[in-house]
Order: sequence, then structure tokens, then C-alpha cells
Amino acid sequence: MLQKETLANLKFHIWRKPLIVLLVVLLGVLLTATTNSIVKDNGELVRPRISLNNGWKFFKYESQQDADNLIYDVRPQVKENWTFGEADDKPTEAENVEIKQMVLKPWILPSGNDFIKDPANQHVRPDGNPGNDFPFVQKDYDDSKWEDISLPHDWAIDGPFYEGPDPEVSGGMGRLPVHGVAWYRKKLEIPVSDSSKIIYLDVDGAMSYAMVWLNGKLVGGWPFGYNSFRLDLTPYVNPGGDNQLAIRLDNPNHSSRWYTGGGIYRNVWLVKTNPVHIAQWGSKINTEYVSENSAEISLDLTIENRSDRVASISTVTEFFELDGESKRFDGAVAEIVSDVIDVPANETGNIKGSLIIESPKLWGPPPTQVPNMYIAVTRLSENGKVVDEYKTPFGIRSLKYDPDSGVYVNNELIKLNGVNQHHDLGAIGAAFNTRAAERQLEILRDMGCNAIRTAHNPPAPELLDLTDQMGFLVIDESFDVWERKKTPHDFHLIFPDWYEQDLRSMIRRDKNHPSVIMWSYGNEVGEQYTDEDGAELAGKLRQICKDEDPTRLTTSAMNWAKPDMPFPNSMDVISLNYQGQGIRQDPVFEGTDRIQTKPLFPDFHKMHPDKVIISSETGHGVSSRGIFLFPVTDKITSPVRDGIGGNPSIQHVSAYELYSADYGSSADVIFGSIDRNAYVGGEFVWTGFDYIGEPTPYYSSRSSYSGVIDLAGFKKERFYLYKSQWLPDTPMVHIIPHWNWPDRIGKVTPVHVFTSGDEAELFINGKSYGRKKKSEYEYRLRWDDIKYEPGEVKVIAYKNDDLWAQEVMKTTGESTELELTADRNVIKADGKDLSFITVKVVDENGVIVPTATNTIQFLVEGPGEIVATDNGDPTDFTPFPSDIRKAFSGVAVVIIRSLSGEKGEIVILAKSNGLGNAKLKIESN
Repeated sequence: MLQKETLANLKFHIWRKPLIVLLVVLLGVLLTATTNSIVKDNGELVRPRISLNNGWKFFKYESQQDADNLIYDVRPQVKENWTFGEADDKPTEAENVEIKQMVLKPWILPSGNDFIKDPANQHVRPDGNPGNDFPFVQKDYDDSKWEDISLPHDWAIDGPFYEGPDPEVSGGMGRLPVHGVAWYRKKLEIPVSDSSKIIYLDVDGAMSYAMVWLNGKLVGGWPFGYNSFRLDLTPYVNPGGDNQLAIRLDNPNHSSRWYTGGGIYRNVWLVKTNPVHIAQWGSKINTEYVSENSAEISLDLTIENRSDRVASISTVTEFFELDGESKRFDGAVAEIVSDVIDVPANETGNIKGSLIIESPKLWGPPPTQVPNMYIAVTRLSENGKVVDEYKTPFGIRSLKYDPDSGVYVNNELIKLNGVNQHHDLGAIGAAFNTRAAERQLEILRDMGCNAIRTAHNPPAPELLDLTDQMGFLVIDESFDVWERKKTPHDFHLIFPDWYEQDLRSMIRRDKNHPSVIMWSYGNEVGEQYTDEDGAELAGKLRQICKDEDPTRLTTSAMNWAKPDMPFPNSMDVISLNYQGQGIRQDPVFEGTDRIQTKPLFPDFHKMHPDKVIISSETGHGVSSRGIFLFPVTDKITSPVRDGIGGNPSIQHVSAYELYSADYGSSADVIFGSIDRNAYVGGEFVWTGFDYIGEPTPYYSSRSSYSGVIDLAGFKKERFYLYKSQWLPDTPMVHIIPHWNWPDRIGKVTPVHVFTSGDEAELFINGKSYGRKKKSEYEYRLRWDDIKYEPGEVKVIAYKNDDLWAQEVMKTTGESTELELTADRNVIKADGKDLSFITVKVVDENGVIVPTATNTIQFLVEGPGEIVATDNGDPTDFTPFPSDIRKAFSGVAVVIIRSLSGEKGEIVILAKSNGLGNAKLKIESN
């Protein structure tokens, strides 16, 4: 499509906000809208955005060999002896594959043309219609025996797991059936009244190699499974008649280093517009010259004219405040009115303008700031008639990057207490659920976390809605690989054809989110090793980011490139994975060929004094919640080895939180490294939550050990260590280990204490074992010579010699009963909302028995259903949907989902032999 920019002369009006604002009543629940909404003009719906999540038919081939030949492209054969290596293995060159069969790539590539800046590089669709005679795309194909499903949908999460040695899907991808080819079919209702409309299909995410047919015609597709994309259905629609949508997905094995999930795992929408409308993600708002007194807001609108006539158009954009639930307050605070401009037929035009908002409510991260949000409502008129309305949520905030201190939000230095997050949501898999993601953020916030890095792909759009609302800062990341591969079938296969489209579309989608403070276009890519060539490619990606959004800085995370190499020169921010504190500094690695790096914060700061430095991955501590192994290292960090923090026979790592992956370090080391180098802007821990796949160090397990919080959402001991540092003004103290050790009476059982105080005194059965004070760069207090005796452990913490906090731990009795608690006792009856129910195995005093592993069965009565159960044990291969689950270290979780439209009382029952029954009621309304 030809681009034509027209700068309109704009007039704006500014109104003072009324003293009293009224909350707008939201009318209608039939159609769901986020950035786009619905208005009525002469009784006509202007821009309906209709959820297509319900009413799908689903079919998956039993094996790749059984699948059809409608392939996007050929892929290299995976060698039989290929195994998943270590996470920091050097990426290798792509393989050349000879094409010997028809592929559909030439028909799919044009789907990304709107994101290719140079028209000369855009793709021309070939003649022909591949797949038109394939049964699954036909209207009259009988799919009645296919599975009925709703979206978002992850075809792999139900399992079963692949167990044992040499599984078909490795531990790296979670030992779940993520691989394969599958089809989704759905009937679309397009009335005759839509004959003059433009009909779009918006897919927020489909894993992967999505290809779409409508009424037997190949529409297009998008291969990268993490990107959101739009397809124009208009040429293929049959208004008033049957419309059959068919989507083919192909998620190859060995395509990732972690669990991808499989299927259409995010929301899907049908968007109907008039021929003249605001383009996809076509509203850009920048906040400039921000102060408490005023803020200058710039607006840039891209208008599409899909008609065969010149369109005379104008816009009115009103700006409103939003409340904490993203509902609009009554009364616009400002308005922009454009002059009339002409947009030629089948071209695009731009309208730009700016205004001043007085006394703005700034967006910023808690606890010192408030994440206030606004929304811009743009009405587009043609010849005086409203033909489109578009809503753009945004926040007003300033960003400043200082190489000697870090990131400033609204002129306040915000140290990044961040975590890395993979996209799966634990036991419910990759299928996005807003409440599950919100729960994760709530738990992280309780730890003092204020920042998220989306490792290593664009997130679901709703996640960024949540980070906006909750005030998290975000590094929005695009790629884990470029042209050099980490696994045989990863994104390197499509990177050369798609990197511009994927990167531009991510930034256009996410640019208005105030929570996004930085773009990352790579993670530990193999091009670190290719000198000037790698730096040149990095420079191209940086330029795309700057072209789309010059207001934010860019980066690419490095685990190998050194300060004097070309690669770091290609980015605005130095992002270091583990290099800042040093990699493999333990003597055990001397003489090996693995990456070994001295602490490099000072060297990078000296070589790049004008660039902010962040530690984009830190720690990679590993542990199994509630599992303590002896002896305990006397070091402040140690790589896991058999007998040193690890037990390969049970596949668990000690929860003393002193042990790490080979290339990582304990949290204690990271805290010291950042404190010694005050110019470092902060850290992103690997990881916030455990995630499915990549189970370092035991690849026979199902899920990772690296989370500060386990897969079920239970806090590991490390949570309290981070909280003690990230919330230093919050009184807290925490004791490890638990105190149930009948086989360790008289044996050395170290006691460690995490506290936000500066000293503490330990008592066991009333006897003091001394008061200890933290030294400089010391982050835990240790009593390493304690000999176990059952009874009571008590710690009293002090700060500046004043009593600060205390905790008591007792040896428990035998398990006697179950206890249920809900994270939320009232949920919405929308078929999506969740309640996470924790079941605790307790003794007669109601105290959790930390060694309990009782088998628990769950039952539900009323308008709810069990989605999944879990316990956080990375070695547990019970399928997630099972209603039977063993407790792990005394607890388990059952996830309850409401039934759509069915209100009432949901009763959850848990029972276990010898422990009786426990019952809990929640409301669905």
C-alpha cells in the first residue's frame, strides 16, 4: 500500500477538569473492546470488535507423518543424536535445505507487507489458491466428530507427559505434546448489511506457522507464534451466506528452548470497519515535556482509505482520565479537533497534532508513584458523518536514562527490582488468562518486584494492560534467536524473511503502553560471536526500533560479547546476562571450555560511559521449595553438584538458596555485585516464577527450578531473601529450614535468617544462640553450627537497635486434616475468571506439616469446574487437569474456573485418606 503523509493544521481546545467527575456507566456486554470501541451513528454500529473465542472445532493429527502437505516451508531434518545442550551453548549457523515440494510461503509473506517500510521489498502474492481442494477448508466438510473447544487454547497442556529417557519431546520443551499439526474451524456470521464493510481477522497469538483459509480461499498467515497479526478477510467474505474459517497450525518439535504451548493460545477477534478508518494500531501518543504542572501530548493518527474515492476526513480526539479499573471518568480534560484533509483512494494519510494537559495525573510505579491512566477517544468523520471511533489508553510520564545511576521515571530514580517471565501460566499452560497473569504480578509485587522482562518474546497484549494498571516497568522483548540457531527448528528458519515485520508490529502494538520503558530485540543471540557482521545486523534491528519509536531506548542481552567488541556499540543500553557478576568463577570450572567471565560491570562502564547498564538476567539460582539437603555449603554461592545442593536420585535442589546453574550465582552474590557498582540500573532475576520446560539442572523433570516462586504460585525461601532487600522499609524476618527433622537429632542443621533488619538473635527452645549483625555486602545471617533438636525456633530482628520483626517456627505434630483457602472468594460468572484454592496439610494446631506428601482428591459442586491442579514439584508428572494431586512440602493448589453465565455458590471439596474432608465455598456472580 502506498504511504502518503498529510500534516493537518490542527486546532485544540483545553478544558479545565470539573471539580467533581462522574464514573461512566459501561453500557452493553455483548461486544468486547480494548483499543477499539463501538459507537452508533444513525443506528449503525461503526467499529464492532467481536470476540471469536467460542464455538471452534479442533483436530490434531496423531503424528507429523500423518499430517497434510500444506506446509509453509521445508525444515531441516533433526539428527537422531541431537540433544538439548546447556542454556548458554554457542548458537550455530543455519542449515541449507533443498526445496523439493510445493510450499505456501510465497502466499503467506504478503501478509506482513504493511510492516515492510521499503515498498521495493514488499511481497507480491502469486497466482493460484493452494489448498482450495483440501477437505478441511471446504464449507461442506463434516467436522462434527472434531473436538469442541474455546479459545484461548493450548493443545499440549493436558498432556500426558513424556516420561523416561530419550522422550519424544525433551525436558527443554516440558515433556508435553507441544509438537504437531492441527486445524481449527469455525463458522462466521457475516450479514448482508456488512457488504460494504472491511472485515478483519485479528489473532493475538497462534503457535505457530498459522495459515488461514476462508471459504476455501487462502487468506494469508503469520509464522512467528508470539506475534499478534491481522488478516483482511474482505475479498473472501460471502455476506449473508455461510462463511467457513479454517486455520492450520504447525508447531515443530525442537523449536524452542522452553515450553511454547501449542494452538491458538491467545484471543481472536473479528473487526468490522467502514472503508475509511483508523489503521491497525494506527494511533500513536507520546508524552513530552512532562511536569507536575503540565504535559505536552503529541498525537499521530494513520488513516486508511480502502474506498475507490478520495475521502475528505476530519477527526475529533477527546482525552479522559481512567479510574483504577480502567473505567472512564465523565468529562474530557482536553480535545483536539483537526482540519479537513483529503486522503486519496486506496492510500493512507496522517493527522498529527499536540496539546497541553494542565496538572496531569502522572503514571509511575508504586509505592512512591501512582499508575494513573488516560484514554484518547478519536472519532473519524467523512463528509461530516462519523465513520470510525478508536480508543487509545495511555499514561503521562517522563523517562530519563542516566549512565551513572539508571532509569528515572518522572525525575525519580527507580532501581529496577525486576524478574524475567516466560509466557506460560503454570498448570493452565500457554493459553492466556488475565486473572492468572494478574495473580502472578500480585505475588511478585508483594516481593518488591517493580519490573518485568518478557523473556524472550512479545507478550499477550493483556499482560501489558495489567502492567499499565499495576505500575510495573517492562522491557518488551522480541527474539531469542536471529540467523544463528539454538535449536534445529527455532525462529532462525524464518528470521531473514520476517524480522522487520515482527519487530515493527510488536512496537506498533505496544508503543502506547506507559509501562514499556525499553525495547529489546535479542537475547543471547549467536551474532555476538560474528564480530562486525553481528553488530551490523544488530544495528539494523536498532534502527527499526528507532524508526517506529524514537522515544525509548533499545538493547539486546549479552552473555558473551565483551566491552571492546563491536556488538555492544549497536545498542543504547548495555544488557548483561550474568556477565556483570561473572560467569563460572568457581574453581570447578578451571580448564573447561565453557564460558568463563570475570565480573564485567566495571569494564563495560569504563568502555561505554555514556550508556546505562542493566543486568538483564541475574542469579539463576535453583531450588525445590521445601526440600533441604545436607551438608550445606559454607560458601555464599555454589554450582549444583551431586551432594552439593543437588540430589540427582530424587531430582531436587536444596532450598537453602545458595545453589545455582553453572553460569549463575546465588542472590547474595548478585546483591553484592550491584551494590558495589551503584551505576548499574538494576537487575532482572532469572526467573520470577518457575516455568514449564528448561529444567536446569535435571532435564528429566517437567519444569524449571529457577523461579523465586514455584510453578503452582507458592513462594520459595528465596522470595523472602529478595523481599528483605527490595522492601527494606517493610519489617520482616524469615527462618530456614523447616524444623521437622526426626532423623537429624544431634546433627548439624544450619539455620539461616533473611530479614530487612540489620541484625537478629536466634533462640532454640528458649536458649539464645547469639545476636548477629550483617556485615557490609552480607544479605543473610547464618548460624551454621546448630545441632537439631525438636521444638521451637525463634528469631528476633532489629534495625538501628530497635525491635523490627520476629518469627517463630515449631516442630509440627502428625498430619491430621486439610485446610482450604482461596485467593479470591468471589469471581465473575464469565467462564474465564479463576480462583486459586490452596490446600494445606496441617497438624492438630493448624500448622502446615512441611514434609507432608498426602494424596488429595478434589471435587466441585455448583457453577464451577476444575481447570488444573499442581503442587510446584518439578518432578511430578501427574497431568495438570487431574483432580488428584499429592501435596508437595505440605501444600497443593486447585484452580477453579467459573461457568459462563451461571451464577451461584461453588463448593470445593478436598479429601485425603486419614485426613478427612475439607470444604470451601466461593461465589460466582
